[in-house]
Amino acid sequence: MPTDFQLFSNQLKERLKLPMPGATAHSQLLPTTIDIIRKKFVHADNARSSGVIILLYPEQGRIKFPLIKRSEYDGLHSGQVSLPGGKTELNETVEETAIRELEEEIGVKVDKNSIVGKLSDFFVIPSNFIVVPTIACTPYRPQFVPNPIEVASILECDLVDLIKDDAVRTTELTSYQTQILAPHFLVSNEIVWGATAMILNEMRLIIRELGIDLIQEP
Repeated sequence: MPTDFQLFSNQLKERLKLPMPGATAHSQLLPTTIDIIRKKFVHADNARSSGVIILLYPEQGRIKFPLIKRSEYDGLHSGQVSLPGGKTELNETVEETAIRELEEEIGVKVDKNSIVGKLSDFFVIPSNFIVVPTIACTPYRPQFVPNPIEVASILECDLVDLIKDDAVRTTELTSYQTQILAPHFLVSNEIVWGATAMILNEMRLIIRELGIDLIQEP
């Protein structure tokens, strides 16, 4: 593992032990008309648990992580761009969920030693899930093998692009037959909004707070 990436990983791990900017970070990427959508859904008190993963890795002097564009299907998240992840199975921790889903969806296998910490829990309104984002670091670019049933394509996001001053944009989208103004990130010409964008914004604020030069020595 290059020394610079190891240093980055260690600094990030220490920061993730401290209080998180969860609510502040999430609110910055909240669609402006979210209350309209909230009224369309009724949730039970027993929200289900799920885990997603942000897998950071170095490549040619940059630090990147994969997002997936989900295949088209008859469901809430059809065709959306998201982090690898899914619902927690019986007797499984959220970290184990994240690691399992990473392998099942994009063919990348990591172990618990790669985990550097977690971000704040996040409640996804339409699906009634409490999502726990896990952050892991691997010393090399993985060999991606997308599951063709679940994944239409893999987007490799450059962490530098995520923390730029103008990284957050706003556009009008249609969601559940409702027009909303959605803050978002643009990755490979794909709009990343909603829960995934809110989770990524928390990581964005943390990385910006650390003030690390993300252009690493190859």
